[in-house]
Amino acid sequence: MANFDRVLITGASSGLGAGLARALARPGAVLHLAGRDAGRLATVAQACARAGAEIVPRLIDVRNEAAMAEWIAGAGRLDLVVANAGISAGTSDAAGAPALESAAQTRAIFATDLAGMLNTALPALAVMAGQPADASGLRGRIAVVASLAAFVASPGAPSYCAAKAAADTWTVATAPAARRLGIGLTSLCPGFVATPMTAANRFPMPGLMTTDRAARIMLRGIARGRVRVAFPWHIALGARLAALLPTPLALRLLALSPGKIAFGAPSPH
Repeated sequence: MANFDRVLITGASSGLGAGLARALARPGAVLHLAGRDAGRLATVAQACARAGAEIVPRLIDVRNEAAMAEWIAGAGRLDLVVANAGISAGTSDAAGAPALESAAQTRAIFATDLAGMLNTALPALAVMAGQPADASGLRGRIAVVASLAAFVASPGAPSYCAAKAAADTWTVATAPAARRLGIGLTSLCPGFVATPMTAANRFPMPGLMTTDRAARIMLRGIARGRVRVAFPWHIALGARLAALLPTPLALRLLALSPGKIAFGAPSPH
């Protein structure tokens, strides 16, 4: 991918993170890949190295603010940083009806999907602000992996939807100020992608696509400087329209059958 010579990706040991790493791997590219599973991260690193990229793997927990800041500050020039690490879990009773999320589950999702995202994006903003700009005036790009779940309040995954909504809103709202500093911000809002998280789903997943296809769509949107990349478009449109319904009606529809909600648990990516 042109201009993405030095890239840092969190959550790169599987799913979308691994797909993005594979798509960016080529001779001359330097990929800083982070994950928490050493074996899976090594497998992704080896595949990217075979494609000719230089790989700098790192076992790290995105919830560790100090460690993340140190890692990103020490990575050297970065053309693209992708805050991808995330977890998801749904909640329902034995009959499949929405149930109250546990406090531990709620805190874990927010700590990883929101605080972990900020622990990636904020140090990246600081690093890129000090980098020289290219011919177009751009110092670097930061992409935050949110979700189409950001657009709906699904009773089947309240913390996941809320954390992704906050991540998407922060990214979109921060983008104009970041652009004045020469930094491009993009919120990535995919629907269902075939990853280990969705493999256990036993319900229809509208618009399901491969990880490699999703990665190509994301990278194309980032390269074009889009502030938000929401896809597939028809599922994104449906989510937006559902959010416009009166709240009682929307909640009834979303709670009818968690297995038929496109943004219920587990995570779409």
